[in-house]
Amino acid sequence: MEKNKYTQSANLLERAKKVMAGGVSSEFRKYNHPHAIFYTHGEGSRVYDVDGNAYLDFTLSQGPLILGHSHPHVLKSVNEYSQQGQLFAGQHIKEIELAETINRLIPSAELMRFCLDGSEAVQTALRVARAKTGRKKFLRFEGHYHGWLDNMCWGISAPSAAALGSREQPEAFPWTEGLPDRVRDEFIIAPWNDLDTLKKIIAAHHNEIAAIITEPVMCNNGCIMPAEGFLPGLREICDQYGMALIFDEVITGFRLGLGGAQQYFNISPDLSIFAKAIGSGYPISVVAGKKTWMHLIEEAKVIHAGTMNAGNPTVAAALATIDVLEKENPYPGMFQYGKKIMEGLREAAARCGHSLVVQGPGPMFHMAFTNKTEIKDYRDTLDTDRVKLGKFVAGMHDRGIRIIGRGLWYISAAHTAEDIDHAVDTAAEVFSNI
Repeated sequence: MEKNKYTQSANLLERAKKVMAGGVSSEFRKYNHPHAIFYTHGEGSRVYDVDGNAYLDFTLSQGPLILGHSHPHVLKSVNEYSQQGQLFAGQHIKEIELAETINRLIPSAELMRFCLDGSEAVQTALRVARAKTGRKKFLRFEGHYHGWLDNMCWGISAPSAAALGSREQPEAFPWTEGLPDRVRDEFIIAPWNDLDTLKKIIAAHHNEIAAIITEPVMCNNGCIMPAEGFLPGLREICDQYGMALIFDEVITGFRLGLGGAQQYFNISPDLSIFAKAIGSGYPISVVAGKKTWMHLIEEAKVIHAGTMNAGNPTVAAALATIDVLEKENPYPGMFQYGKKIMEGLREAAARCGHSLVVQGPGPMFHMAFTNKTEIKDYRDTLDTDRVKLGKFVAGMHDRGIRIIGRGLWYISAAHTAEDIDHAVDTAAEVFSNI
């Protein structure tokens, strides 16, 4: 690492620690390399820090910047609509336009409400499911991330695969201290991509379960595609037992296509969560679903509220983002570029003698150092070489390429063929040095 490459960020971090817990506003930011970094601006596929370092960015702010940094149409739309006001605590026309657009694009989005982030949209969907079914629990999967609130702050960390116990009765570890004991009773956990085991668990507990919630692609741990028949199997189970099928499309929504994962896989959930990419990083999320479920909110039997919901800047950002995605259709390029990097990483790692698995649909994908040929579920991710991955991420960062520390890459509409080639060439250099 070049001496003094991150001096200004280090100084600012020490200043921040005097008034901010840990010097950051989100836990994940602590774990940048070599420490939390302070940024000044971003443009297109690049972001810049206070030390003058430029980074080819594949983190895209944990995913939402599907158009890249500072897209001019998004910023212009936000600025113009903000001139009319920032928040009315009432309705406005563009809010209807956004809802009509989502209704047109998302197969199951018959009715919707806007929120600020994925965590609260998830809680809204669970509340609807519990109210309609009269059941109190939900089923979730190992390694899936549905926000950081108490009842979801489980099953996303574990000391080892063995510690998780049997697949039929898995152990769920808390992600943090400070959780009330009662929230462990709100959910049942199961391994993902294992339909046979799931059917056994559901058969034993279906009278308690209001909903099954899942990432359609397991993006937060391994970027694992659903096994053949798994998502249709979830749909059949929910139909059989009268449960809600909830798709958490915070990552997959608008990244796999304008119709989300539900259109990509041709599976219609009862309720869906969208966020991140819908607004190019502005704080907006959506809980959407079929009228047979969402009518409970419509009739105020289930309360959903929020002073900041659907503020002018966030709605304008979402409309502008979708407008660009529809007009420019960057999806073929995003899939192509993602697959090109994936293949380039595999080949470069093999030349240097590293055992590497790279998998995912393309617009997002994951890399892991492991002797396995495939990562099929969360348990497989716990046996990968995270020390070596950390060295790779640090080596890429020092050479001006930024990826998420757990090995997840995002492709944006702003990335170019030259960016892709540069990323592969740089990765080959890093592989040869670890």
